[in-house]
Amino acid sequence: MASSIAPVSTATGAALLPVTGRVLMSALFLVSGVGKLAAPAATLATIEAAGLPLPTLSYGAATLVEIGGGLLLIAGYRTRLVALALALFAVATAVTFHAALGDQNQMFHFLKNLAVAGGLLQVAAFGAGPLSLDARRGRA
Repeated sequence: MASSIAPVSTATGAALLPVTGRVLMSALFLVSGVGKLAAPAATLATIEAAGLPLPTLSYGAATLVEIGGGLLLIAGYRTRLVALALALFAVATAVTFHAALGDQNQMFHFLKNLAVAGGLLQVAAFGAGPLSLDARRGRA
C-alpha cells in the first residue's frame, strides 16, 4: 500500500540547510543587539572599560551591525557582503572583549566568536542558498 505522505526530497532538504544556518547564526547577533538596547548603560560601561573611542558611537554602531546584520542575514539580502561584515565584527569583538585567554570563560567566548566567523565565511563563500532574497533577485 502506497503512503499518502510524500518524503522530503533531497532538493528540498538541501534548500532548507542554508536558510536554517542563516537563522541560527543570526540569533546570536539579534539577541546580543536587543540586549544592548535593553541595557545601554551596561553596554556603554563595557565599551568604555575596553578603551574604545567614542563609546556612544561604538554602542550605536555595534547595535546596528548586530540587529541590522542579523535581519539581513535571515532575509538573505546581500548575504555575502553581510556575512563578511558580521564575520569581521565577530573577530573584532573576540579580540577586543574576549582576549583574556587565561580566563577559561573568556577563552570560550573568544573561540565561539571565531567559530561563528568561520561559519559566516562559509556563507560569504557559498552564498545564501535558494531560499533568500539574493536568489530571488538572481544574486545567489
